[in-house]
Amino acid sequence: MKKAFLVAAALIMSATACGGSTGASGDGNDGNDGKKEYTIGVSNLGLSFPFPAAIGKGIKEEAARLGVRIVELDAQGKADKQSNDIQDLIAQQPDGVLILPVDSGVAQGLADRLKASQVPTVAVASQVGDPKTRQLKDVYPGLVALVTQDEYAAGGKAGEIAAGVVPGGGKLAVVEGQAGFAEVVQRFQEFPGAAAAKGATYEVVARQPGDWVQDKAQSACQNMLSSNPDTHLFYAESDDMAVGCAKAVTAAGSKARIVGVGGSKLGIDAVKAGTIAGTVCYKPEDLGKLALTTLYQHLTGEKKQDAAFVTYDTPAITKDNLADCTPQW
Repeated sequence: MKKAFLVAAALIMSATACGGSTGASGDGNDGNDGKKEYTIGVSNLGLSFPFPAAIGKGIKEEAARLGVRIVELDAQGKADKQSNDIQDLIAQQPDGVLILPVDSGVAQGLADRLKASQVPTVAVASQVGDPKTRQLKDVYPGLVALVTQDEYAAGGKAGEIAAGVVPGGGKLAVVEGQAGFAEVVQRFQEFPGAAAAKGATYEVVARQPGDWVQDKAQSACQNMLSSNPDTHLFYAESDDMAVGCAKAVTAAGSKARIVGVGGSKLGIDAVKAGTIAGTVCYKPEDLGKLALTTLYQHLTGEKKQDAAFVTYDTPAITKDNLADCTPQW
């Protein structure tokens, strides 16, 4: 593990907060209406990445609407830094914490630490616990909730898209996300079965990581095409990787089709242009708002939850229904 960096907490005051706030250690009352002003810590996996940054935007917008004070820390994609960030947040005694895990396995220990400190915690966008031994909806004990996409269902929808663009099936290459992310396992799990239910059976001939980014995915697809030039379909576990893969397919003169996941502006534009066949529409800003609301309702007692699985709809998108997905990232 790399040496952890010291973290400077950026305190983001909501537009609706009035007067001096007192944080979690004071009485927390707003001087105007007597309502408690809650302080919620946010451990974001990486604000330089478009998807978690969009989740962070949704969190802050909902916090402003509700009059919640946010303390947001950026793990910069590093599990060791996130561990230090969580310790910093605990020291500030927030009313609750939202955590976007960098590594699902490592996050298990962080959730335990938060629970021991009696800090109500919601995991966002990725599960806590080893995805190889814990199902997505089997939410880690001690969490208020896991608020995320149904990654299994999304993979199934990607499989249905694939069956529509490569009927009958064929040779499949998978562009995986970065190791350690639960989504690497989850987004593939229902893909083969969903495709088979539509009459398409695929033989996986290659798997390589693209680490969620275009350039690495482009290199991965170049390598896989070099070894398997007769590949019929690439399934990229994110839109960025799908677009990178499309560049490799075009450069190689391959007729392979590509299916992504994410519903980003980049992905939707690629579907519109025909360089990728389809994607699954995620809505990270809505997800951030849903996560903040879930924790806020738990804190206020409006809706107490214990290890709840909270999700939203993620439609499959092709050229036929582009209007069903307005990109949020």
